[in-house]
This record gives sequence, C-alpha cells and structure tokens, in this order.
Amino acid sequence: MNLMLPLTELRPEAVAAAVEALASGGGIEERGAVFTKSGVVDSILDLCAYSVDRQLHHFRLLEPSFGDGDFLIPAIRRLAESFLRSGLEMSKAFESLSGSIRGIELHRDTFSATTHRAVATLTEMGFETGVAAPLVSTWLRNDDFLLSAVDGEFDVIVGNPPYVRQERIPAPLLREYRRRYSTLYDRADLYVLFFERALDLLRDRGALGFICSNRWIKNKYGGPLRRKVANAFHLKFFIDLERADAFHSEVIAYPAITVIEKTKPGDTRVALGNRETAVGLPAVVAELLLPPSNGHSALTLEVPNPTSGDDPWLLDSPEILPILRRLELNFPTLEQAGAKVGIGVATGCDRVFIGNHDELPVEDDRKVRIAMASDLSGGGVTWSGRGVVNPYLESGELASLEGFPRFAAYIGSHEKVLKSRHTAKEHPTKWYKTIDRIFPQLTSRPKLLIPDIKGSATVAYDEGRFYPHHNLYVVTSEVWDLRALQALLRSSVALMFVAAYSVRMSGGFLRFQAQYLRRIRCPHLSAISAPHLAALAGVASTADIHMVDSVVLPLFGLHGQDAAVVSSFANSARVGG
Repeated sequence: MNLMLPLTELRPEAVAAAVEALASGGGIEERGAVFTKSGVVDSILDLCAYSVDRQLHHFRLLEPSFGDGDFLIPAIRRLAESFLRSGLEMSKAFESLSGSIRGIELHRDTFSATTHRAVATLTEMGFETGVAAPLVSTWLRNDDFLLSAVDGEFDVIVGNPPYVRQERIPAPLLREYRRRYSTLYDRADLYVLFFERALDLLRDRGALGFICSNRWIKNKYGGPLRRKVANAFHLKFFIDLERADAFHSEVIAYPAITVIEKTKPGDTRVALGNRETAVGLPAVVAELLLPPSNGHSALTLEVPNPTSGDDPWLLDSPEILPILRRLELNFPTLEQAGAKVGIGVATGCDRVFIGNHDELPVEDDRKVRIAMASDLSGGGVTWSGRGVVNPYLESGELASLEGFPRFAAYIGSHEKVLKSRHTAKEHPTKWYKTIDRIFPQLTSRPKLLIPDIKGSATVAYDEGRFYPHHNLYVVTSEVWDLRALQALLRSSVALMFVAAYSVRMSGGFLRFQAQYLRRIRCPHLSAISAPHLAALAGVASTADIHMVDSVVLPLFGLHGQDAAVVSSFANSARVGG
C-alpha cells in the first residue's frame, strides 16, 4: 500500500460515484459476498487467539467487510462474554469497549441489517440498549474498506474478503485502487488488496485470519503479496479447505484459512488429512494450537520457513521439498537448458476463425492447419481436420481486405460479431484481428504440444504440420532432439515440478501453464551422452511411465529412496493415478 496517500483525502467525483453505486445497489454475486459457516469462523477466531478466556477489552479487532456479520457477531459475543467475566461494572462498558471493535461494510442495506443484529446481540447478553446502540455506532462504518480511514492498529483482523474480479470493478475505482495498492498486479482479485491493507493495519504480534481463495499463494498475480508477507510477517497457520463445504452457498473458489502474524518469519503449521468437511476443523485447530512436536501427525505438520521473496508457497508438497530444492540448485530451468515455452493462438472468436480447414472459404495463404487439445493422442497428433483463418501477413501486418477478396467476404459476413469483441473495441481499425498474432512459420517447425488442463503430463510431438490452439502450450528448441525432451517432460520429475507449483482445478486436475512449465529443471544437453539421448528418444511415447522414469531419473542423480519419493508424489498427482 502506498502509505504516502492519506485515506482521508477528498475522493474524486468519479470514484465517489462508483463507491455510491456499489453501496446502494448490486446483489450478493455482484458484490462478491460469500457467507461463511460458523465452524470456520470459530476456528479462525481461535487461531488468532481471540478467545473469551482473555481480557478482550484490551484487544482491538477489525472486520473489514462484515456483510451479514458471520465474523462480526461471533466476535461481539466473545468480547461481551469476556467483559462480563472480567467483573468490570456495566457503567464502564462504553469506556472499556468503544475501541475494541471496528467493522466496515460497503453495501448500505447489509450494513443497516447487521447493525441491528449487533445491537440485538449485545442486549441479549445483558447490555442496556442505551449502551449497546452507542457502542455499535462507534464500532461500525458504512464505507469502502480500501478507501476508508481507519483509526490505529489492530491485534486481530479477521474475515472473508469479497471475491471480485478486476473486470467487475468500475474503471474509476480500479484506477484509484491501482494508485494506492502495490499488490493489484496482473489478474489479482480484489481480496488481494484486502490482505495488503489489513497487513498494514496490524500492530506488532497482531494476527490476521482470512478465509479466501488459495490461488494467490502460487499464482503469478500473488507475487507482490507473497513478497510483502515474506519481508515482514510470519505465515503462522495454513489450512487447505479445497474439499470442504466452508460456505453457505456454492462458490467457484478454492478456499483456505490463512493466519499471518506481524513478527519475524518462521515455520508454518499446515493442516493435512481429515479436512474434507468443516466439521473436522475443531480437531485440526486444536492440534495446530499445541506446541510443535517432532512426532508424526495425521492432521498437521511443520513446513520450514516456506516464504521467500515472491516465490510460490509450496505448502501442500512437504515430502518432496528437499529434493525439489536440491534439483533447483543444481540444474537449469527448461529454458536455460535451450528450450523455449510459448502458447498457441487465442482468436477471440473460435466459431468464426476455426472450422474445417478444407471448407474455410478463404485463400489458401489465409488459413493454416490447427491442432486442438482433443487431437493429441499416443504421444503425437491425430488431426481432426480443423484450420484457423490467419488475418496476418508474414510481416506481422494485418492482411488488407482489398488484397484477399475471399478472405474479405468471409470476414465481412461476420463483421458484427467480430466488432463486438473486446479486442476489436480496443483496436477499432483492426476489428478482424485475432487476439494473438499468428506466426505461420511455427506451423512447419517441430514442436512439443502440452494441453493446459490435464490429469497427467500429456506431451505430444508434432514434426511440423500444425499450428497450436490457445489451450496448448508449445515447447521448441534449436538444440534438443525433441523426442528426448518429450521423454524428460513426461517423466515423474517434470510432473513433480508442475504439481508442486501448479494450482489444482476441480477434480484435482493440474494446470500445465507456461509459468509452471518454466520451473521444470532439465539437465544441460552437454551432460547427456549420445546413448542416453537415444534411450530418451526411445521411450518418448511409451505408455509405461516406469520405463520413462528408469531413463530420466538417473540424469538427475535420483536413485533409491529419492527416486521412490519422486515417483510416488508424481503418481499421487495424476488424476486416476
């Protein structure tokens, strides 16, 4: 966060209007609100040491987007019970508790309803309305947390920050967020900014406990936030709830409980096993709160200091971390070893640009044969006959409609739909361009094709016949025998790297994106003998992964127990493996 920008400064008119629109309208989905089950809330409050056996009136708690009060109301109950246990006189309640809670909520109707619930909660616990109402009025604010002035620092910050993609944030507000927050990077979701601001509001030894998507701990967009945590905070607890029913409604999210303390970095207690349901959380939390033990646990383990710069956090792969780090230290990345990773063409309108190659009614030099993910089989490409219309000349310029009459007629017949695309609106004079430029020379170049989402390492060899579709990643090399490289990329070593760094999709499927493929380590070509290269090429397309591994693993010095650990981890990562 840019601390040089005071949050009390006058908001530009366009920003104020955007905030007002969000405050006064929008349903749950539009606001990114997702409501959390009570078992999860109690677990987070316990992990942040906000418990009734402590004198909570000496602590300050913040809930930055309180919604229907899933966190706020339980926190108020704990605070009130702690106060009643303290023996302090009720006449001291306002004085003792007025600074104990701060809650912020943007949506006006939700703010009003939860305010009434908060007052009712206090009165149910024995506080007079004349005390309860002023307390709640002092505690709660109707505003945008990311822009609102907040007094002081906090011992505990808890919540479930809103799930809102950048494209759904009004443009003036998005620009203002970019001006203020350094973690709004790449495709970062709004919850990342909530982390940044909340961390800046923690006092020394204070704890932040959020439940939200786990994607930021590995994805590219989470890099700046991971760096912030690594530099000045301790990732204390992490519970993966990817398979848990943690929310009151179905959401397309991969949740995790993350507890971060403002203290020097250290080891992280990570929850394992028995976490398929929120009901199982009490046992997990109870064990996390015990002193670290060197003994084996079926529920939790200690991951040694997993935060370093903006590197992804490998919290779900502790058994292979020593091996993985050793390979990273001793071997170059795939691209450092002489290969290049790219991606196929995104057209922005496949139904227009892609069709049966022979039937596309354009000039021959305005179309190329395209390989789709469904065409990959048996280590090669079984072409389905599709092609892609190529609007680019070899120079990189768009082909003129005047120079290619058949191309012009076909494109013109789809002008309305092509002009409605985002890329066409950004470049009105180039309304018929594909999102990505097509380089026809790639068609004739030997390459390896890897589909984005798969249950195992699917690597197909194309001798130089097809152009790749956008859900295929492409590996080329000027120096490697691609058949030998194909074997390396199909091995358990390569899958270990992808599975460790990748985020999982529904059903456990892996993402084989460029950012993960580029993390794969590979021997220098000069370190591999000619007979071993021939052996690699010989097993490139075999279905027997054990045979592939028997040739590949020795190149990395992996034998005995280490080889078994890598093979076992890779096998567990394969869907159906």
